[in-house]
Amino acid sequence: MLRKYSNSRSHSDNIKLGTLSAFSAGMVNIGSLLLFLSFSSNITGHYAILASEIVKGNLYQIAVVFSWIFLFFFGGFVSNLSVIHLHKNTYLAHAIPLMLEMLCLIGVGVYGESFYSETLYETELLMAITLFAMGLQNGLTASISNFAIKTTHLTGITTDLGILFSMFTKKEFRQNKQLRERASLLLFIVSFYLVGALAAGFTYSFLGFRVFYLVSVVLAVIIVYDLSKLKIKLFWHQRKLIKLQLEKVNNYVTIEKKGKSVA
Repeated sequence: MLRKYSNSRSHSDNIKLGTLSAFSAGMVNIGSLLLFLSFSSNITGHYAILASEIVKGNLYQIAVVFSWIFLFFFGGFVSNLSVIHLHKNTYLAHAIPLMLEMLCLIGVGVYGESFYSETLYETELLMAITLFAMGLQNGLTASISNFAIKTTHLTGITTDLGILFSMFTKKEFRQNKQLRERASLLLFIVSFYLVGALAAGFTYSFLGFRVFYLVSVVLAVIIVYDLSKLKIKLFWHQRKLIKLQLEKVNNYVTIEKKGKSVA
């Protein structure tokens, strides 16, 4: 899921990354809505709120909402910075943003469980951290998939699905493998976002802030899955090298024996 970059990614790679990250985004968005009464996986509404606060001249709220938008933007910036500057180790470059996202969500969960007293300042601060985490995730998935995967909001995805399904009314488009794969990827993302949102909604009453721990577990699965694949790949590579070396030794011994028998 994380090892490959851009056009080298397969449809299966994008499905795996898209479903798991969409599931986590759905959980975070519903968790923040129920806990903070605000959405965290997209910022379309926040732009509208920013405009409204500017009209009202409420400087404090302007600063708060602007900081939320900036942190979502900064999350995407940090993710792509990691991808393009640490490209020598693709896995590490792609895993770092997810690790940062996990730290943010775990931090929100720990503070919420142990210290949160439901003040406005605390709510705004925790929302800011959550938006930064979602910016990290969205920036990473978009960057490494050549913008094929965006899992924190569904406006563009729903629009794309509408366009694709209208195209499928013509046989030539239905037979296009690339378009079919694109449609299936988007459907998986939408479905798992909804499943994640439902999971958070049903478990909120007894999990509370611990819902962010559950999201972190999903992100850990993404990180560990690719790490295990790398270790397996390294194991088989080393085994192949050892086998080749043994074959060379055996060939050398055979040649030596033949040389002695001729002598």
